[in-house]
Amino acid sequence: MKLKRVLPVAVVISSLAGAAHANVLEKTNVKFSGYIKADAMFSSYSDGTLSSGSIGRDFYIPSLTPTGGTEESTQFDAHVKQSRFRFTTDTALANGQKLSGVLEFDFHATAGGDERISNSYTPRIRHAFIKYDNWLIGQTWSTFQDVRALPESVDFIGVTDGTIFVRQMMVRYTSGNFEIAAENPESTISNYQASGRIVSDDNAFPDITARYTFKGDWGHFAVAGLARQLSYVNKQDGTDIDTSETSMGLSLTAKFKLGQDDIRLMANTGKGLGRYLGLNVVNGAILNADNELEAIDSTGFTIAYRHVWNEKFRSNLMYSAFSADNDMSLNGSIDPIKSTFSARVNLMYSPTKEFTLGGEYAYAKKELESGSDGTMGRIQLTAKYAF
Repeated sequence: MKLKRVLPVAVVISSLAGAAHANVLEKTNVKFSGYIKADAMFSSYSDGTLSSGSIGRDFYIPSLTPTGGTEESTQFDAHVKQSRFRFTTDTALANGQKLSGVLEFDFHATAGGDERISNSYTPRIRHAFIKYDNWLIGQTWSTFQDVRALPESVDFIGVTDGTIFVRQMMVRYTSGNFEIAAENPESTISNYQASGRIVSDDNAFPDITARYTFKGDWGHFAVAGLARQLSYVNKQDGTDIDTSETSMGLSLTAKFKLGQDDIRLMANTGKGLGRYLGLNVVNGAILNADNELEAIDSTGFTIAYRHVWNEKFRSNLMYSAFSADNDMSLNGSIDPIKSTFSARVNLMYSPTKEFTLGGEYAYAKKELESGSDGTMGRIQLTAKYAF
């Protein structure tokens, strides 16, 4: 949807803000887009439950699958939190260049709202960035992530276990098929032989990410790399901790076209990937007995096949897995996550390109280092109006 310039609005802006602002409006195109999405899901867990208000009841988060508990009855949830709206602007500059901006919101993962009376939820920023020439400045998908390789899922992400999924502030430079960026850092750390997650913002350097994409009529293939510093400083409680560790990651992703169908692949591995992989299934590093960081190795992969039945119906079959190499001598009696996986299949019906009805079945499993595990089964239904 494109918001045309309207003369009364220009007149008001001119009178309030001066001729300069009116001049900018005359050179700027504004577009508004997004979608309204309603979701309903039936979830059952083999070893426990998720409490009311848990984010894991809104969409699949591998680390939240319950383990070691008692099976309870099926839970039903319904919400519209994934609905989103997006504003895009393009301004023609005097030098012949174009300045673009994007601002996008949805309602997921926010503290506000409950299901008792009004189901009111707080908007959150997804994307907010500026593009000029070959430069991007602001918050958007990490350069280490390949959004084009994500399959169509009724769930918010779908193949979450093995997927790189991060949005953050960055400065990115693009030249042809090559991209390189300096991105906002953050370290997630496990305590030495103790439970709990330390979220540290003590990094002295940004995360460095780069990607090169090969493109053709056959689809695309991309290679991406990550180099960052994991850091933790705490001298306020007598522990005198000041430690850092290097983290490196490699991501290979692809989408291969098979007529109307396609296959999408992702393989991600690295030392200290932490929050980048599987929505932070495990942390990037763990403290040892000397209060020094040791990076945790982790690997994830996904495969998805999309089949178009006809012009209105299509299906997606997906599998995703994650595994971590935990040093149990550092974890002690703590029982960290060893692996997770999920599989799902859906049927999507679009009588028009703007309107989609869909249903999806998902099965997921989480296993701890002790061998304790838990599973989730979920049926999710959706209705989506995109504009």
